[in-house]
Amino acid sequence: MPEDALELQRIYRQRFDRTSAYRNRVWQVLTHSFFNRWIAPDAAVLDLGCGYGEFINNLAARQKFAMDLNPDAARLLAPDVQFFQQDCSVPWPLHENTLDTVFTSNFFEHLPDKECLKRTLRQAIRCLKPGGRLIAMGPNIKYLPGQYWDFFDHHTILTEASLGEVLSLEGYRLQQATPRFLPYTLVNVPEYPLLFLRVYLALPALWRMLGRQFLVIAAKPD
Repeated sequence: MPEDALELQRIYRQRFDRTSAYRNRVWQVLTHSFFNRWIAPDAAVLDLGCGYGEFINNLAARQKFAMDLNPDAARLLAPDVQFFQQDCSVPWPLHENTLDTVFTSNFFEHLPDKECLKRTLRQAIRCLKPGGRLIAMGPNIKYLPGQYWDFFDHHTILTEASLGEVLSLEGYRLQQATPRFLPYTLVNVPEYPLLFLRVYLALPALWRMLGRQFLVIAAKPD
């Protein structure tokens, strides 16, 4: 196994194993109460940087794919998810115009540099169908400039504006760029009742007070 995959496995076991059950419950709420509005039940969806599969496992979709370097993902993904363990910036094993949605959460900041991000975005737009969407969440450095670096594997600095700019440069049509969406992290925080999350999602005014992650949605032109 490549050394970078082994290191990723060690980092994520240390960081997430203790809270994996709670994270899964959080993502059940996020998928069912929010992201389902963007993804049709008959869609083909790829979870990019899928981690432990909390998003894609809880999503109702016709065809589900997941990509990550971490080998642990293979044993944690649901049986109906096809897993690709690979570098996301090299060609994806999918035909052009295959996917309705590429979803990614808290992943782009882990890429080693912006050139890697651009190569990844080119693979995503190649595999998306015309009109298909990229949905991206991530920490917005405008609102947590110091905390951004509390994780050893954060490398690439992004805001909703800079991600929106590179998406436009790579041929996407920007549909939404929300600077403040979710709070920053589920690592080393209390396990709040999920009712709080449902209320939070329903009240965008709270996003503007507590949100530290951006939400960016862009489409492949028809």
